[in-house]
Amino acid sequence: MTDRVYEAGETVGVLTTEPLGRSGLGVLDYRAPEGGCGDGDFVEVPLGPRRVLGVVWGKGEGRFDPAKLRSVARVLDAPPMRAELRAFLTRAADYTLTPLPAMLRLATRAPGLADGAATRRVVRLTGQVPNQLTDARFRVVEALRAYGGAAVTAVELAEAAGCGTSVIKGLVKLGVLSEEDAPKDTPYPPLDPSGKVRLVGDQVAAGDALAAAVVQGGYGCTLLKGVTGSGKTEVYLEAVAECLKAGRQALVLLPEIALTADFLARVEARFGARPAEWHSGVTMTERRRLWRMVAIGGASMVVGARSALFLPFQDLGLIVVDEEHDSSYKQEEGVLYNARDMAVLRAAIAGCAVVLASATPSLESWANADAGKYLRLDLGARFGAAEMPKMQAIDMRADTLPGNQWISAKLAAEVNARIPKGEQSLLFLNRRGYAPVTLCRACGQQVGCDDCDARMVEHRFLKRLVCHQCGATKPVPVACPACGVEGRMSAVGPGVERLAEEVALRFPEARVAVLSSDLFGSARALKDQIVAIAQGQADIIIGTQIVAKGHNFPLLTLVGVIDADLGLQGSDLRAAERTFQLMRQVAGRAGRAEIKGEAFLQTHQPEHPVIRAILGGEEEAFWAAEAAERRAAGVPPYGRMAGIILSSPDVAQVFDFAGEMARRDGPLRAIGALVFGPAPAPVARVRGRHRVRLLIKAEKTAPLQAALSAWVAQFKLPTNLRLAIDIDPQSFM
Repeated sequence: MTDRVYEAGETVGVLTTEPLGRSGLGVLDYRAPEGGCGDGDFVEVPLGPRRVLGVVWGKGEGRFDPAKLRSVARVLDAPPMRAELRAFLTRAADYTLTPLPAMLRLATRAPGLADGAATRRVVRLTGQVPNQLTDARFRVVEALRAYGGAAVTAVELAEAAGCGTSVIKGLVKLGVLSEEDAPKDTPYPPLDPSGKVRLVGDQVAAGDALAAAVVQGGYGCTLLKGVTGSGKTEVYLEAVAECLKAGRQALVLLPEIALTADFLARVEARFGARPAEWHSGVTMTERRRLWRMVAIGGASMVVGARSALFLPFQDLGLIVVDEEHDSSYKQEEGVLYNARDMAVLRAAIAGCAVVLASATPSLESWANADAGKYLRLDLGARFGAAEMPKMQAIDMRADTLPGNQWISAKLAAEVNARIPKGEQSLLFLNRRGYAPVTLCRACGQQVGCDDCDARMVEHRFLKRLVCHQCGATKPVPVACPACGVEGRMSAVGPGVERLAEEVALRFPEARVAVLSSDLFGSARALKDQIVAIAQGQADIIIGTQIVAKGHNFPLLTLVGVIDADLGLQGSDLRAAERTFQLMRQVAGRAGRAEIKGEAFLQTHQPEHPVIRAILGGEEEAFWAAEAAERRAAGVPPYGRMAGIILSSPDVAQVFDFAGEMARRDGPLRAIGALVFGPAPAPVARVRGRHRVRLLIKAEKTAPLQAALSAWVAQFKLPTNLRLAIDIDPQSFM
């Protein structure tokens, strides 16, 4: 459909980022300004006493007297939003039942969109760094080096270095830094796709198939399944190379910022320059630059987090979702969407190829490939001389560990054997902090959050108790808050910090590194630690699930899972799938170079079907059995589900309202859907708001979104009650 151009005075519909307008969609009628405007133009429009950002969304409805309509204030100096992106936002809003203004906010997360081309004052290293610098000045130099040559303002650099701008001014006077005017937005260095990489074995056919899909053009989805260390990245970079040769743009999504450092280095080695980055660790200046450059073709490849899906690509030719199974692709707050599914949707609208890559695919992707909806390519062996690690269980029922230890004698012996050989060991425990429970030995009271129905977790490095739901902190009490008895507060159970304490006692000569997201003040600090580990600067690595996300540690030959049973608890329908994925991914960190690795799972349930499947390595049998169970139960991916989350400061109000919704379920019954609940959410109070859930289950082909819209439209929400709809819920918290 061709974008229309509107003459001055014509009625146009403008979608704003404000939840107003017809049907609450945020589309309002305005008169086109002097000089006119066109579909997709970014505009500034008056709304009450304010001016707000908007996009021309089409012809106005024309139900009002044109003479009474207010005029668009101005057309912004920004590349218009293409019809493809507007269609994607509309379809994504319809699928997730999200108001369009909220979707537009996701697509306009760049500062200064209302500003035209201009220059800004940036600082750069001159190359003359004295041997002696104060700590603050040294931090500034290191922070600037970490940006890898990216333009950065004095304010941004001061914030990154944790100092004032006066420190930067001092370095300028010394000649260590220089200040200069630079264009706010410049194209990214071109990537050279002509270089060849030697693929071997299964990689050759897989690389050829992905490249052919890009050359052919049009939409197509491929599941690239390869064991850990099989070279999936090099294979899908072949598709990126074909995309670049065709002059189109490529987007690679990664689930974790910490993965970007290694990936960027591989891209630079392959294509001769670094791609553009989009994630929370990128400065506001770079965000603005990338947003504008990607819209005019000045950035040929973007590596980013899930929100990069909403960038205004000029000509998107390929989307890759790496580690597609990862749960962090699901946004759980604000707009609730799964980036994996939205990547497939955007590729279908843009008419481009999409690759879903994983060693342990989601059951949804496995089922789509099994049904023939996706092409499936398999890489069955590790690259080069590397072999898959040998996996064994350690039956903890037969181990007589003291109450304050969690590393079995067998696992400790394996760790000890590797330290003198210069090999690394990874101890995995998916639990942040020091201890999950702090209780009083006198009265049994557990310390909970004041605003949530959640136990406070001790973080000994911070010397605080932390609520993992709302982030509230408090000091570790000396006396029990309930009974007042002093000296009887006790930490119960292990977290990674407590495990680090045990490791320090049992392996006093070892160099220990702890990888947990809450122990690092910035994404850059986490990246630096991962690089240091890869260079061999640690003997023992202790980590949460962050260590399972695709890292490559060449010296790592041993993985020990401290509690393999942890993820099997609870009633989550994906518990078995997630435990299988996590254990296989963690074990896959071992033996990725010449020396064969081993993985040990400490478990109290060695006979559990999931534990047996993990150890046996019969992945297809596991997926087939899991698929059969889900199909019989009529749950995703063989049925539809939606979660309704209601919250209010008033517990009686929220339960009464949820009960009323459950009783008036006619629109849902009309499509054969079932309503379960209401029931308190597993974490029933967060930030002082009581939370109640309803669960909707329907047949795979049922028109669920339309029925949900009709059902919810029956009710008027009280002022202090919030309702969120989660299509295809991944978490039931």
